[in-house]
Amino acid sequence: MSGRIIPPSGPPRVLALAQLANAFGDGAYYVCSALYFTRVVGLSPTQVGFGLTLGWALGSVAGVPLGHLADRRGARGTAALLAVATGAAVGSFLSVRSFAAFVLAACLYTCCQCGLGAARQALLAGLVDRTERTRIRAHLQATVNAGLAVGAALGGLALYFDTRQAYLAVLAMDALSFLASALVLLRLPAVPPSPPAPAGQPVLAVLRDRPYALVSLLNMIMLLYMPLLSLAIPLWIVERTRAPGWTVSALLVLNTLSVVFFQVRVARRVTDLGTASRSVRRAGLVMLASCVVFALSAAGSSPWAAAAVLLVAACLQVLGEMMLASGAWEIGFDLAPPDRQGQYQGFFGAGTAVARMLGPLLLTTLIVTWGPPGWFLLGALFVLAGSAMGPAVRWAERSRAASAALQPMPSS
Repeated sequence: MSGRIIPPSGPPRVLALAQLANAFGDGAYYVCSALYFTRVVGLSPTQVGFGLTLGWALGSVAGVPLGHLADRRGARGTAALLAVATGAAVGSFLSVRSFAAFVLAACLYTCCQCGLGAARQALLAGLVDRTERTRIRAHLQATVNAGLAVGAALGGLALYFDTRQAYLAVLAMDALSFLASALVLLRLPAVPPSPPAPAGQPVLAVLRDRPYALVSLLNMIMLLYMPLLSLAIPLWIVERTRAPGWTVSALLVLNTLSVVFFQVRVARRVTDLGTASRSVRRAGLVMLASCVVFALSAAGSSPWAAAAVLLVAACLQVLGEMMLASGAWEIGFDLAPPDRQGQYQGFFGAGTAVARMLGPLLLTTLIVTWGPPGWFLLGALFVLAGSAMGPAVRWAERSRAASAALQPMPSS
């Protein structure tokens, strides 16, 4: 089983180790950060929400220029530098004592996180053969989820003690984990920087690439599943079903372990843009089925029956999640020019930041307020976005072919 999680030796395994190093810290941080900011710093939930929303909005914009920096200055050095900067941003939370300082630190943290994601993806694209990128990316995702699970358990200890010192220790551990990740990244081979854009061509070409923008938009819509398990589904279980409280934890464990053990297997079916488009389309259908089953969980009168329905829905949801991820990785990499992977991955990855920014408000309104009709509407949105991905990818392929045909032939 470990062979399905651990990537091949060489750069892929070093990349996995780098991301595993800070996944431990991130897992603990995700569990404890909200309580730290409210109980220790003294911020209100509204202030925390505003600061993080503003931060992810800026991060979604910062990913493109920081990804371009990785292209031009080298992905390895840029990724290591941004890992250090992210660790410094987390460390700054230790000294936050006011709302203004929190907003500043949150914006620094989210911008560095988005830039780091783009640089890591550019590094992966530069070190791994094109045909292997999606498979290796699946290995990395499985490794990260394993690290997040261990980190979340460590964060649970801090929640158990519920002291200022425990929360500070978690934040310090997360900051140090990014520094450890930077050191591991420096063990990788250097990726040669890309040449500057030719005269007359835009520096940030991705901002004018309409087919890639459409593909990224559709992926962003599909990524609205991300706040489901962390926010919308726990609220749904408590307010709309008779399921026992432990169901929330069970669904989280199920999701994490499923990705750890099955993401690589699901990704094996994606080998090119055609199979990637089909994977995303099928992911939309599976997510629709998941939404329908989640809606049905409110109809049961027995706690055990409601819990069983929720477990079925969660299995469908994580299957759709893994299918979407596999297809989206292939599409995001394959449609990006080889010498501009950083800025393109920064743009494609902005969907994650936008989903984190808009998802909580949208999903709580749809699901908790509207109830089953909201689930049906969300499922329909997944199907529409997944079905539109194939035509959007084909448009992008035609655009690439047309651009290549207009390129001047090299002189002999």
